[in-house]
Amino acid sequence: MVKVKSSLKSICKEPDNSKDIPPLDFPELVAYLVRQSGPLLDQLGVKKDVSDKIIQSLYTKRKNQLMLTPIRSRESYSHENDTLIEDLDTRIASVIHSTRHDHESGKRHVAIVTTASLPWMTGTAVNPLFRAAYLAKSRKQSITLLVPWLTRKDQELVYPNNITFTSPEEQEVYIRSWLEERIGFKTDFKISFYPGKFQKERRSIIPAGDTSSFISSKDADIAILEEPEHLNWYHHGNRWTNKFNHVVGIVHTNYLEYIKREKNGTLQAFFVKHVNNLVTRAYCDKVLRLSAATQDLPKSVICNVHGVNLKFLKIGEKTAAERENGHQSFSKGAYFLGKMVWAKGYRELLDLLDKQKVNLNSAFKIDVYGNGEDANEVKHAAKKLKLNVNFMKGIDHADDSLHSYKVFINPSVSDVLCTATAEALAMGKFVVCADHPSNDFFRSFPNCLTYNSPQDFVEKVNLAMTNEPHPLTSDQRFSLSWEAATQRFMEYSDLDKILNKTSRLTRKSNSVPDLIDGTLAFAHYCFTGNEFLRLCTGAVPGTRDYNMQHSSDLRLLPPCVEKPIYGW
Repeated sequence: MVKVKSSLKSICKEPDNSKDIPPLDFPELVAYLVRQSGPLLDQLGVKKDVSDKIIQSLYTKRKNQLMLTPIRSRESYSHENDTLIEDLDTRIASVIHSTRHDHESGKRHVAIVTTASLPWMTGTAVNPLFRAAYLAKSRKQSITLLVPWLTRKDQELVYPNNITFTSPEEQEVYIRSWLEERIGFKTDFKISFYPGKFQKERRSIIPAGDTSSFISSKDADIAILEEPEHLNWYHHGNRWTNKFNHVVGIVHTNYLEYIKREKNGTLQAFFVKHVNNLVTRAYCDKVLRLSAATQDLPKSVICNVHGVNLKFLKIGEKTAAERENGHQSFSKGAYFLGKMVWAKGYRELLDLLDKQKVNLNSAFKIDVYGNGEDANEVKHAAKKLKLNVNFMKGIDHADDSLHSYKVFINPSVSDVLCTATAEALAMGKFVVCADHPSNDFFRSFPNCLTYNSPQDFVEKVNLAMTNEPHPLTSDQRFSLSWEAATQRFMEYSDLDKILNKTSRLTRKSNSVPDLIDGTLAFAHYCFTGNEFLRLCTGAVPGTRDYNMQHSSDLRLLPPCVEKPIYGW
């Protein structure tokens, strides 16, 4: 009953700041719909001057009737279409501005939402964690990192070395300890958890319930969605761009490349491509792609906003100092490090080594470090081809035993931006990698040797094995750092402009809502509310809402109370 009362109050309560601006009426809504549908009407043969006359007729009538709070003075109104449309856009934006909750606080708030968490050593667990730390370091804004909480059963499937946690507080201690050991300063940001379920087939964590509800309305200012497509495939809840003033998506993973390798991959990739377009358009204001290796998404720009852990840069500085003093830093040859699944470049590596057995130096061998689901198959394939590959257990890339390798070989073409490649460059090593969009950021480094054919691969490997790497300049070291990555992120996401605004109401007051995007969001909401349709498209059963175990672990209201019978 308490839940029903609070829901009714929130629906019926009139916002205080809405009293000064009259609500939209039907003619205004129709006028704006015609305005948004201009391209479609043009395709149907309705000329622009005809649609402009319709807009003028509808909006002028309303404007003459209601002059309670004019957007402009009477003298500023013009019969010209451009001015009329500008007035209409401003009118719509002002109404939305008046209905938003205004919460002024000393700091702006940034919520970073990601799809994985330590101790799972994957990119979406590590990079958002560093981003949160370095954004909070300036103390200009308060930061919340929202990560998935898995039940004990799922933790056993995901986390390595039999690590499990009995409570979110216990996992938070682990996360902070791991982070502060690597960045060298005390972190000042909040870590929160949302319910998640692990999907074995895709090796992914899928949110359970409405993830956006785990950021309170008073803190709903800026949202950073790490992997916005992944977070929103089955999202059934608040539209991010309605709840937050500005929403930035960061694309980490080339899902289409992975899906194409599966059964009926081409057909699956076709549908996933369009779903990714839909959810990023409907739920994001700006999308950052780490490289051109990802699909071209709406509202997107390309920029590498990831950095390298400080300890790798320190290893590189130490190596450069040893070389200046005449010491031999690199006593070992080539290596590869990565999760041992075929999609991470192992198939490409074995194919290259097999085709170029004769051309490669007879003494050439490569050490491979990694664990993973395909480990046995990879080892068997290498043995069958009689390749000179030494397989080792997966270890941290900063491990002392890896410092003395001179050449890092990474043939993967499924990465968006390989963190291991950046780390190897930071340590002062040669990197031999494919001529691929995922490596565009690294091309400016003299130690990055790209190849575009098997023969070219041999040439670059031999060149690296017979020469010494160039010491990194101070500018090159800085461009690899998280400080530089944070600067790039602030610029390309528009956060530097938005966070400098004195008012939190920046996005909605300066832009006009897109009815097309709103329609897409509503259609997606209806689709993801149907459990049968969710299951048909590969969702984990029971992820529309969280379960009783999540409720107990996270101390949430029971699902039957949080989502009563009158809801979806």
